[in-house]
Amino acid sequence: MKITQSKTKDLMAILTVEVVEKDYRENVDKILKDYRKTAEMPGFRKGKTPMSIINKKYKTAVTVEEVNKILQDEMHKYITDNKVKVLGSPMPKKSKKTIDWEKENDFSFEFEIGLAPDFDVKISKKDKLIYYNIKADEKLLDKYCYDIAKRYGTMGNIEVSEKGDLVFCNIEQVDVDGNVMENGIKNEATVSMDFVADKKIKKQFIGVKSGDAFKINVMKAFTNHSDLSAMLNVSHEAIHNLSSEEFQFTIKNINRLTPAKLDKELFDKVYGEGNVKNTKAFRKKIKEEAEMSFVAESDRMLKNDVVTYLLKKNQFDIPNDFLKRWLVQNSEKPVTIEQIENEYDMYSKSLKWQLIENKINKNFEIKIEQEEIVAQAKTLISRQMMQYSQPVLDDEKLAEIADSILKKEEERKKIIDQIYDQKSLVVYKANFKLTDKDISYDDFVKLASENSF
Repeated sequence: MKITQSKTKDLMAILTVEVVEKDYRENVDKILKDYRKTAEMPGFRKGKTPMSIINKKYKTAVTVEEVNKILQDEMHKYITDNKVKVLGSPMPKKSKKTIDWEKENDFSFEFEIGLAPDFDVKISKKDKLIYYNIKADEKLLDKYCYDIAKRYGTMGNIEVSEKGDLVFCNIEQVDVDGNVMENGIKNEATVSMDFVADKKIKKQFIGVKSGDAFKINVMKAFTNHSDLSAMLNVSHEAIHNLSSEEFQFTIKNINRLTPAKLDKELFDKVYGEGNVKNTKAFRKKIKEEAEMSFVAESDRMLKNDVVTYLLKKNQFDIPNDFLKRWLVQNSEKPVTIEQIENEYDMYSKSLKWQLIENKINKNFEIKIEQEEIVAQAKTLISRQMMQYSQPVLDDEKLAEIADSILKKEEERKKIIDQIYDQKSLVVYKANFKLTDKDISYDDFVKLASENSF
């Protein structure tokens, strides 16, 4: 076995792998002998089939399989031992020569490899970014206070509907003539006016009383198809295959949620007896909690700005032509080079950021230990238990559940990514020169939508 590497052009190389008969013959012979022990051929007892027949039937296929195993194992070893920084994976080079597996014993294979660029990432106080402190303004506080008042409000039955009421309806599918379909969809459900997307249709739910009926196009009225499928009690797929989109809504009753008053009774329910004494203190408490919850959003924005900044600062090439062909060849579903071209810019940015992030992890010695992964898993489990008001588990039970979760590769990766995000954020905050800037929540949302990576 011999592997040589030759550079063809920038960030591209050819691995030539020479496989001779002695590299694979012993394994091939062993496998064929094992086949013989279990082979059952007409005219021969089990295990007594002549090797000439076994060879004729199986030798070529076994040789191909063993040579391919050697290729993969040895190339991986070569790349690891020689610390070749590859992008993607080795890709067989097209050759005009066809291998005659039955007659040839020694083989030569060529593989193209894409190479990672050589660069470094430096972060210092010369690198300046803005850190946005999201503030809860009076408008947002009014909304939060109203939402809390609604949460602790009372539901009452009323005669005539107004905007925002909950309307309980008998819902029936109708045909093109407006007649109820005998085998159509029928269900009873509560309609929240807040979820009716079409303004004209929303007006049809206002000013109605029990017994009133009207017809609407449900696909226009409810753009959230998950909610619509639940309301009609049908599958999500059925929503996109309706024989008729017209439905008759017959009002059965109307409920109105009356928000609680902003008084001592509400304050005690929300924050415990005597902890908040008046509306001013109530709003102050909500403001503090809201702005504390916004820190995670500010951190995400900083991460996004870091990505944008470092991608612009660290300009380097990657083997685009190779990677495009590699993506076509290794895609789970068949794709064309044209499809790859359309999405390649985003893939290229993502790959470049991954390379930059790897440098940051190395330069700032960001490492994750198994103990940290387990601790993070336990924390996430505990939070979820608290969210659903479930009893706190002892450490032994937490460790058992964490171990079960971490055996799932996808879940384990999510947790590792979370820890990396936390640790890298500490690096960014310590090494960039950050200027604090206050911003309203609405302005922040607008800014975030304009600057997403």
